[in-house]
Amino acid sequence: MGKLYLVPTPIGNLEDITLRALRLLKEADFIMAEDTRTTSFLLSHYEIKNHLIPFHKFNEHQHVEGYVQRIKESETAVLVSDAGTPGISDPGYLLVRHCLDNDVEVECLPGATAVIPAVVNSGFANDRFCFEGFLPQKKGRQKRLDNVKDETRTMVFYESPFRLVKTLEQFAETFGAERLVCVSRELTKMHEENFRGTMTDAIEHFKSKTVKGEIVIVVNGADD
Repeated sequence: MGKLYLVPTPIGNLEDITLRALRLLKEADFIMAEDTRTTSFLLSHYEIKNHLIPFHKFNEHQHVEGYVQRIKESETAVLVSDAGTPGISDPGYLLVRHCLDNDVEVECLPGATAVIPAVVNSGFANDRFCFEGFLPQKKGRQKRLDNVKDETRTMVFYESPFRLVKTLEQFAETFGAERLVCVSRELTKMHEENFRGTMTDAIEHFKSKTVKGEIVIVVNGADD
């Protein structure tokens, strides 16, 4: 019986990868990658040559059984997403579930994720927080927000740079224009930005510029 390793990869700075992650990327029989082009760049940077297989939300249902069978036949597999930890708002859950259902051992390495740096950078309470990930783009979006409107814990959301201002405007309507927020952009990269202020402040700030990069929005919890 082989084994599945979930290996976190850097969210920006390529130095943010562990020695064990590099070793497994070298030694695995095959690597399942969300985008083989992105992962090829990382492997090339560390002079690693290995077999990459595309594994993403558009083909995971089609190929998951075959990949699990390969692992059952004593192959060691690594799953990586484009950035961060596989399974966190990225493909991974389905594969892990199928492996466990087939008594295949699964191990997730500790490593890069955008959630923790964003929460710590915000300056908001981080002893307890809730991760909401990406909101639905259309159906169910407002319902999800209404469900956490009175949440007292710090809340963490992922968002596309193209929808950032619209999302902040919706947050202002739901949570209040004076609710404190921290918007983290391009974490670990050269142009990292952590903007802190009210919802109104954040809307004005990001309306005045072209927004690029991955976005994490940290919203201060409601008063008890």
